[in-house]
This record gives sequence, C-alpha cells and structure tokens, in this order.
Amino acid sequence: MEQQPTNTSNPSVPPVATPQSEPQTPMGFDQSPTTAEDPKNHEGLKSVLKTISFMIIAPLIAFTMTAYVFQSYEVDGPSMETTLQNQDRLIVLKLPRTLARVTGHDFIPHRGDVIIFNKKGSLETGDGGTKQLIKRVIGLPGERVVVKDGTLKVYNKDNPDGFQPDTTLPYGRVISTTPGDIELTVQDGQVFVCGDNRANSLDSRYFGAVEADEIVGKLAIRIFPFNKAKIF
Repeated sequence: MEQQPTNTSNPSVPPVATPQSEPQTPMGFDQSPTTAEDPKNHEGLKSVLKTISFMIIAPLIAFTMTAYVFQSYEVDGPSMETTLQNQDRLIVLKLPRTLARVTGHDFIPHRGDVIIFNKKGSLETGDGGTKQLIKRVIGLPGERVVVKDGTLKVYNKDNPDGFQPDTTLPYGRVISTTPGDIELTVQDGQVFVCGDNRANSLDSRYFGAVEADEIVGKLAIRIFPFNKAKIF
C-alpha cells in the first residue's frame, strides 16, 4: 500500500508567537539604570554659588569705588570755616585724579576747588605722620603767591601786576584777612592751598606747595547736615 504523507499541522489553529522571557540586548550597550537629577539639589547649588560670588565681588566693587571713583569723608577741625563746619559729611570725587594718572598726567585742580590731600609730617599731624587735609586751591603751577599785610595776591602771565582771588571768586566772601608774610613760586606739578579760616589754618603758608601726587580728590558734595547739602 502506498503511504500518503502525513500533515501534522492543524490548519484551523493560527500560529502563535511565543514571547521570550527577557528582551535581547545588543552588545556594547550599558544596561545600568539611570537616575534623574534632583532639580531641588541643582537649584540649591546655584543659590550657594551666587551667594559666594556676591560675597567676593561686592567688596571688590566697594574697594574699587572708594579707591578710584569717590569716597565719603568727615570734616575734622575748623580750618575751612565757615564754608565747611566740623563734622560735615562730604563726598570727594577721585575719578579726575584716577584718569589723570592713567593717562600719565598730573592732576591739577582748578583755582577755587576744595581738595583732600595727604601731607606727611605736616604741623597738623603733631607726630610726623601722614594726615589727610582739606584746603582750597589758590595758586597754580608757574604762579607766584605773595601774602603780606593781610592780603593774598597771585602773579602770573595774565596778571603781571597781581590779582586777589579772595576778592574775585565767590568763596572770598567769608575771608576778611590772610595772616602771614610769604612769597612762593608754585612749581610744575604743584598747587598752593589755604584754608578759608585763614587765621586758624595750617596750609601752604607754613608747609609749602602741595604736590600733585599727594592730591586724593576734590570736594563734590556736602551731604550732611541735610539742611546744608550742597554741590561744589
């Protein structure tokens, strides 16, 4: 008898794919699980870094401003009365001096400007140390300043016969007399200064002209007392 081939499949049952117990992983890929970064930790780190940066930068900015731009001062003494009184609070502008030094020039204020300057071993220090003084600029480089018989006169190319700045500039209304007997020629890079309270001021009449590199800055604003606030 001829044997017929036997069909072992059941045509009525569709083939079913058998799922594997674990997915196949291509070689070369890490199967380690990843952990999402906590946004709270990230924000906390940013906050700490900002605080540290502020603590470092703020003092640097403050130092730069007071060293090179402007600084607050308090008047100590009567030498600038009645223009300035003891314990007046001032803002002194340093920027012009800073710019002059950057460009390699001497900072020479204008006649009549009130300036702060360092004076080493002046009579006002009493101990031979350095003290910061506040006075008014009277004589400029190349000028001859003469104090005699209670009068201060300045001689220059434009005024060979001399003139009295105390009578031509507004500040002079508080000055009645200038004690002393002195004749001094102001050299390049120097200024001649006096206090407005001429009878009670140790200034260029006693310690000579002030060097440009001793000048700290010029008076810009009186901020206290508030009722006497003024721009100079």
